[in-house]
Amino acid sequence: MNPSDVLDVEQSGPVRVLTLNRPHRRNALDAALIDAVDAALTNAETDPDTQAIVLRGAGKSFCAGADLRYLLDLGADGATPTAFLRTVSALATRLETSSLPIVAELHGHAVAGGIELALACDIVVAADSTLIGDGHIRNNLMPAAGAAVRMPHVLGQATARRLALTGELMRADHLAATSAGWPHEVVPESEVTAAALRIAHTLTDAHGPAQTAYKRLLARTPTMSAPDALALELEVFAQHWTTHDVATALRKFVNRPTHSRTEQPA
Repeated sequence: MNPSDVLDVEQSGPVRVLTLNRPHRRNALDAALIDAVDAALTNAETDPDTQAIVLRGAGKSFCAGADLRYLLDLGADGATPTAFLRTVSALATRLETSSLPIVAELHGHAVAGGIELALACDIVVAADSTLIGDGHIRNNLMPAAGAAVRMPHVLGQATARRLALTGELMRADHLAATSAGWPHEVVPESEVTAAALRIAHTLTDAHGPAQTAYKRLLARTPTMSAPDALALELEVFAQHWTTHDVATALRKFVNRPTHSRTEQPA
């Protein structure tokens, strides 16, 4: 592990905890923080003892988006910060397609780039008072790291349009009710870290090649037509069956004592 000034890295058994550590800027994103998270993801994915990740923020917030002062510096002399924002978008895609399941732990604010990172994570746990929103248009900005793509898919068109076009922030408990279940779990702020770790450890119970393949399948199908997505699902099934010893796992399941069997998965 290589912790830096802007990212804290800890291990909780098989769970790697990455803590954005720019609390004086509400963990606003700059190049150093993006690079640190990207490197930490690589480190976690190549560590055989790490089976899930929790992404959280230090201080008063999860993440308030891109550092606006940093964007202004990048945009000096008529330039644009597009190249930097491309790295933020790439990081969100890395979270979405990582071989490891990722839990986002939200508190305080998850706005603009903050919600874009959270939308790319597999499971989101939030303190009930967390203020969540897109917020870009409040600063005459457009999204650049996935809000326009992922919000409609994850939150539904109605909620996505409301957040995008008003720029308003919604409390996590209200958003979960409005969006029919995102964030996935909403708890008092005093319980949010324990809840995120509990879910992450539950994810490690299912760690294996099937979980990795399923996560990558889920990341690909939303942009595909239904026939193409169904064809891909069958293709991934066939690849997984021939690449991994699925038959042994099935025999182990069907040969368990009757009293210990759970419901058949298919």
